[in-house]
Amino acid sequence: MRLIRIALCNVNSTVGAVRSNCDRAIALAEGAAKDEATVAAFPEQVLGGYPPEDLVQWQKFLDAQWQSLERFAKTTSALNPVFALGLVVGRGASVYNCAAVVHRGKICGLVPKEKLPNYNVFYEGRTLQRGTAGLRDELHGVPFGDLVFEFDFGTLAVEVCEDIWSPDGPMRRRAYSGAELVLNLSASPFRLGVLQTRREMIATRAGDNQATVAYVNLVGSNDGLIFDGGGLVAQNGRLLHEAPRFVEGVTAVTVDLDRTARLRRENTTWRGDQELFSNVAAGTHRVTIAVPSERAALRFSPPANRNFFLPVNATKVSAQEQFCEEILDALALGVGDYFEKVGTFRTIGVALSGGRDSLLCLWIARRYLDNKFSTLDDGERKKAAQKVLRAFFMPTRFSSAETEKAARAAADELGAPLSIVSIDDAFVRECEAAEKMLQPGETVSTLARQNVQARLRAERMWTWANSASGLFLQTSNMSEKAVGYTTIGGDLEGALAVIANLPKTVVNYLLDYLYEKTHSEAIRLTLIKPPSAELDDNMEDERDLMPFEVLDACFLLYAGEKMAPDEVKLALGEIFPERDRAQLEAWTEKFTRLFTQSIYKWVQAPLSLHVGNLDLERERALQLPVVQTSEWQKE
Repeated sequence: MRLIRIALCNVNSTVGAVRSNCDRAIALAEGAAKDEATVAAFPEQVLGGYPPEDLVQWQKFLDAQWQSLERFAKTTSALNPVFALGLVVGRGASVYNCAAVVHRGKICGLVPKEKLPNYNVFYEGRTLQRGTAGLRDELHGVPFGDLVFEFDFGTLAVEVCEDIWSPDGPMRRRAYSGAELVLNLSASPFRLGVLQTRREMIATRAGDNQATVAYVNLVGSNDGLIFDGGGLVAQNGRLLHEAPRFVEGVTAVTVDLDRTARLRRENTTWRGDQELFSNVAAGTHRVTIAVPSERAALRFSPPANRNFFLPVNATKVSAQEQFCEEILDALALGVGDYFEKVGTFRTIGVALSGGRDSLLCLWIARRYLDNKFSTLDDGERKKAAQKVLRAFFMPTRFSSAETEKAARAAADELGAPLSIVSIDDAFVRECEAAEKMLQPGETVSTLARQNVQARLRAERMWTWANSASGLFLQTSNMSEKAVGYTTIGGDLEGALAVIANLPKTVVNYLLDYLYEKTHSEAIRLTLIKPPSAELDDNMEDERDLMPFEVLDACFLLYAGEKMAPDEVKLALGEIFPERDRAQLEAWTEKFTRLFTQSIYKWVQAPLSLHVGNLDLERERALQLPVVQTSEWQKE
């Protein structure tokens, strides 16, 4: 047996915090060494933080990462593991996203990322240069390029994030060059359903290349991107290990590299492919490290149930629970990291309307605090929450007693001191002042009267935030944002948009799940009343817009699948055959009109937490011109 122990080190790094990030990496490196790790993998750009965006254009930023890499190497020189960690380096006129290999105080080599994503939330092709097959150079006296590393335990290859997402990535070339173990260093954002995709993809890469593949991911949130951490180890197509998600830490697994070598010899197809691609593989350069590794303490790792033929009993989790818990964990991590990393805030505030969206946002903020203080008992956690959370209810004449009751219940259950301050007098004064600005024959419109209330609430929230060092959470959902059912200067305001990437149907689904799980009175009181902004008499959101299930379907088909309006109408007829076709067509036309007319609002919205493949934040996913017409839809 040729046993090695592979450690996955999930680090919560902050962009620009090169010293702190390095300190966190060193602490986890020491933990991996105590666990007898042979190799330890850290995430992509762990030293500088991800995504750095245009910070890579500052030479000082690049220099600081290199200095941190040297400090990491020096500090870990007495530790046994081979470490792989990510950073950005400059070389001539170009900047590269690299994986560095470090062992016993020496930086052994740098391998640049080859596949630079420039889609969805990624913009790496704008600032970075890709590595290429056969590239060979030196940087700061260190080998740089298309490299594999020869250790006494076997041949190691490293790569960065997107490189593994392509079936024709550098892994194939390096595996044909002899690499048995491939470490992929990633900063892969969370999105719904991504875990199963990763499992299948990494197992497939390990099988296709007849290699042992270890994937490690960044954990934490930076600029609205949430990284769920975790990691996977697969050997020749079989998953062996999965690291926990949403937490910083080290996990490890022991594998036998002789098994990888044996399966390669047995697999005639792989050997034939290796021979066919021998010329391509020959361009990969070898770096030999003579320092021996210490592996005497490693022992064979048997199956958990001590049986090679029977499956291991695993706790079954329902699809609903997995879906909801993942979203809630991701958003809680996003709120918490924004609150802590920005360094400006002492408190978190939510303007409760007695409705679904604001209740969910307050629930998510409390979940962050519960996770942070998980070692405390229930009473102590509630006290900790009361020091941070703040809730506000600002009624007018249109606010119902039911919504106030729901808001009171929410604040009490979640440990948020509640302030109830009416804005009705201010609403009347503002409308009177607006009348004086109008010309003869003009009057304050119904829409303006509604928006005045939302803007007064936002103004008071900002004043509170300035006075209490508060993080003002914006509470609008993605469905209403998509059609402009929000107020600029009003409920579109806030420092962080918590659920702006959640459709309304998902908001309702999450609250239904939380109610089933907790029997919360606040949720019950909120759900028994139809959704309403309560800015006018007898107001209901779905009556103003359309049923949210139809709105969300329109949004996905039009903005996600890029269907033309006529195609959306046909698809809706198949999705909702019980509904009147003429009504579905009218709703489609209303949606596409409101969607196009609302783009100018999106660009003024605060930073949002990204949890899905579709997002209205212009810098992250769906980049649409503000100035456009819908003539193309009618051609």
